[in-house]
Amino acid sequence: MGKLYDIYIKSFCLTQENAKDFFDCVGDLYFTDEVQGLKKFPQHSTIDRLDHITSVAYMSYVYAKKHNMDYRKIARAALLHDLYYYDWHENERWHRPHGYKHPRFAMNNARELYPEISKFEEKIILRHMWPLTVIPPESKGGFVVCLSDKYCAAVELLRADREHFRKKFEDAVKAFKENERC
Repeated sequence: MGKLYDIYIKSFCLTQENAKDFFDCVGDLYFTDEVQGLKKFPQHSTIDRLDHITSVAYMSYVYAKKHNMDYRKIARAALLHDLYYYDWHENERWHRPHGYKHPRFAMNNARELYPEISKFEEKIILRHMWPLTVIPPESKGGFVVCLSDKYCAAVELLRADREHFRKKFEDAVKAFKENERC
């Protein structure tokens, strides 16, 4: 299906051995209880939030590294872009403006987890929902995370909604594993 899709598929096969450079960038955050705890929250249908942020972080990392950007900070911001601890699908009144409000929740939680967070990383987290939120990303890295997030969300929704697409996804992950590509 294409290079982006291959990167997305590989994000479901990552280990500390086959993605050492990626985990060197994000591992100190990724393996915390706060980030691992995102596994219990749904993101897009059957996709949990940990799988989603891992895909976004890995896709952002690959692109940023290929284009000589600050891939470490970009991957870390991408990993933290949805660091909030509630299920936005629940019918709670305060969840309704979720798309507008969760970037600030995620940034505040990221600051708590990672006190050394840079302004560059904070801005990426705060602006990842553009164009839903009014202010666009101000850096190339911000656009990388924003667009990676949109791409991963679109694929996740297709997987949830289309049986044939879900089957192709499962077959692709299986093929990556069998070919030792991950």
